[in-house]
Amino acid sequence: MAKKEDKTNAMRLLERAGVEYIPHTYDTKDGRIDAVSVAEKCGQDPCRLFKTLVTQGADHGIYVFVIPAAGELDLKAAARAAGVKSIAMLPQARLLPVTGYIHGGCSPVGMKKLFPTVVEESALAQNTIFVSAGRVGAQIELPPAALLKVTNGKTAHVAK
Repeated sequence: MAKKEDKTNAMRLLERAGVEYIPHTYDTKDGRIDAVSVAEKCGQDPCRLFKTLVTQGADHGIYVFVIPAAGELDLKAAARAAGVKSIAMLPQARLLPVTGYIHGGCSPVGMKKLFPTVVEESALAQNTIFVSAGRVGAQIELPPAALLKVTNGKTAHVAK
């Protein structure tokens, strides 16, 4: 586990839930914080590192999607998975006020509220996956089932 001063809210929440995880850090000095670059810096295949995307549905609800680093969110599949008519990416300026996280450091764990969360079903093929720890430069490695448990999430095919 991480040292106390290095822990993020996501890590603390996982610990309170009794979920084991492995913290990882990566260098951010070069400014490359996109998910594929982070996977490379962590020495991981991009299919094991997942990015967190926050959307807003036609019903004005907030929906969280966790997809592989190199993937793109299929908005039609995402809307079906969320049970809404349509979905759009949340504007970056609204990310911090809505989730408590900044772009590049948005974790599916420990947002201000527990939003409906959908994890790309390909995650289930992995023993463990990497997601943001809630801070740029930090990742959490955990089993997909643990992520689903702590986010009360479900899986669906939402990436292209």
